[in-house]
Amino acid sequence: MGAVNNELHEAAAGGTELDAIVIGAGFGGLYMLHKLRDEQGLKVRGFDKASDVGGTWYWNRYPGALSDSESFVYCYSFNKDLLQDWNFTTRYLTQPQILAYLEHVADRLDLRRDITFNTGVVSAHFDETRNLWIVRTDKGEQLTARFLVTALGLLSVTNIPEIKGRETFKGEQYHSGNWPKSISYDGKRVAVIGTGSTGTQIITAIAPLVKHLTVFQRSPQYTVPVGNGPVTPEYVAEKKRNYDAIWKHVRRSMVAMGFEESTVPTMSVSEEERQAIFQKAWDFGGGFRYAFETFNDIITDEAANHAAAEFIRGKIAEIVKDPETARKLTPHDYYAKRPLCDSGYYATFNRDNVTLVDVKATPIAEITPKGIRTADGVEHEVDMIIFATGFDAVDGNYKKIDIRGRGGRSIAEHWRDGASSHVAIGVAGFPNMFMIMGPNGPFANLPPAIEAQVEFVADTIAHVEANGLATIEPTQQAEDAWTEVCRDVADKTLLPRAESWIFGANIPGKVHRVLFYLGGLGAYLQELEAVKAAGYRGFVFRGEKPAVAAE
Repeated sequence: MGAVNNELHEAAAGGTELDAIVIGAGFGGLYMLHKLRDEQGLKVRGFDKASDVGGTWYWNRYPGALSDSESFVYCYSFNKDLLQDWNFTTRYLTQPQILAYLEHVADRLDLRRDITFNTGVVSAHFDETRNLWIVRTDKGEQLTARFLVTALGLLSVTNIPEIKGRETFKGEQYHSGNWPKSISYDGKRVAVIGTGSTGTQIITAIAPLVKHLTVFQRSPQYTVPVGNGPVTPEYVAEKKRNYDAIWKHVRRSMVAMGFEESTVPTMSVSEEERQAIFQKAWDFGGGFRYAFETFNDIITDEAANHAAAEFIRGKIAEIVKDPETARKLTPHDYYAKRPLCDSGYYATFNRDNVTLVDVKATPIAEITPKGIRTADGVEHEVDMIIFATGFDAVDGNYKKIDIRGRGGRSIAEHWRDGASSHVAIGVAGFPNMFMIMGPNGPFANLPPAIEAQVEFVADTIAHVEANGLATIEPTQQAEDAWTEVCRDVADKTLLPRAESWIFGANIPGKVHRVLFYLGGLGAYLQELEAVKAAGYRGFVFRGEKPAVAAE
C-alpha cells in the first residue's frame, strides 16, 4: 500500500488543487456544482465528455425521445424563481425541451465557467497519505480534490449486443444513446433492434418517415398511451401557484410523479368498475399513472397484476389489425418492468411499411453487408440499423473510469458480486466519494430524487468541513445492510420476476441483483433524514482535516 500511496503523491505534485470535483453535467452534476460552489463557497470543477450540459439528454437525441414524468415535475424545485420563470408548453417534455431547460439553468446560474467540457475523467485514485483524490483526465490533466462527486447518470453507457458480422454492414449504424444531430430517413429501409422504452419511441416516430421499417423484437411490451399534447397557459399558471403543495406531495409520494397514488386494491371493486378505471387511465395517458394511480397493488399482487396486463392485452387485440402481428406483440409475462407509455406504438404496426420480426422465434443469426439475417435464413436488407438496446444501467459508467479507494482497491473489484452502496451515496473503502443516483437509489421521478441526494451530499461535506474532519465513508456493514433492505423491498413486489434492466438482466454476464430501492421516494427521504439525524449512521469519520486546505 505504501508504494501505491508514494506513486499517487508523486503524480499529484503540481496538479491543480480543488475542494471538490464533480463528474457529469446533467441534472445531478449541475445542481451539485451550484450547491458546493455558490452556497458553500468551495473551489469546484466539473467535467463532462459532452460539449455542453445536459447529461443523458445531451446524448439521447433520438427521434421521439420523451420524459415519462410530466413537465411540471420534471425540473428542479430548489430555486423558486426558476420554477416561476420557466414555461412549459406540453404535458410531457421532449428531449429538445429538456436540453433547453438544462441549458437555461446553466446560463441562469453561470455554471459553465467551472465545467470543463469535451473531457472525460479516466482515473480517480484516493491518496491515503494526504486524504485527497488524484484525478486524471483524457486530456492529460491531473488534479487533486478533497471530495469527489460522481454524477455519472443511470442510463449512459450504451449496450450494443455482440452480433456476428456487425462490422461488415455497409450501411449506417447508430445506437439510440449516442445519436448524431442530423439523420436523413428519406427512401431508406431501416431496422430497429430493441423494443423497450427507447425502441417504442423511435419506432413510433420514424415509421412515417422511412421507406420501410423492420422491427426486431426480443420481448413484447406492455405500453399505454402517453397522452402528450399542448397545455394551456391557465394550466401552467395553476401549477406555478401550487408549487409549494406540489413539491411537498412529490417528496412524500412513492414514484414522485405529481399525481395522487391510489390506495384502492384492484380486487376491492367490481369487474365493471375496474375496467372503467383502467379505461380512464388509458384515455388520459401515462405509464406510471396506469401502474400507480389506478390501484395500489398492481406491482405487488398477482391477481391485480394480471388484471392490469389483461386490459392492455385486450387493447392490443383491438388496435392491431393483423392477428399474427397482434399475437407477436402480445406479452404474457408479468406487467412488472418500467411502466412504458407511447405515442401510438401498437397502431404503428398497422402501417404497410412496417414489419415485425420475433427474434425469440427466429433469432438474429448475423449482420451481413446488406442487412440482418435471421435463423430461418431470411436476409432482411436494410440501409440503416438502429440499436435501441439500452444501457449498462446504474453502474456502467463506473466501469469506464479507473476508480481506486483505500489500498488501491478498484471499485470494479469491490463490486465484483454486483454494484452496491450505502443509501445510494457512499461506498465502503472509498472515502470522501459521493455518488448521485448510485446503485440502489430510489426508483422514482429523477429530478426530486437527485435534488435530495445532492442536498444530503452538500450537508455531509459541510459537516466534515465544519468539524475539521479528514474523511467520511460508509462501513461495509452499512453497505451490506442497505443492499439487504433493497433486496427485501424488491422481493415484496413482482418486479424481480420480470427480465429487466432494473436488475441488470439486459447485460450478458452482469450479476442479476437489485439496482434500485423500490420503497418509494418518500420512504427513501425518510431514510436519509434518519441517517443524518443519527450522526450519519452507517458512516465513519477519520482523522483531522489537512493543515493546508486546497486553494
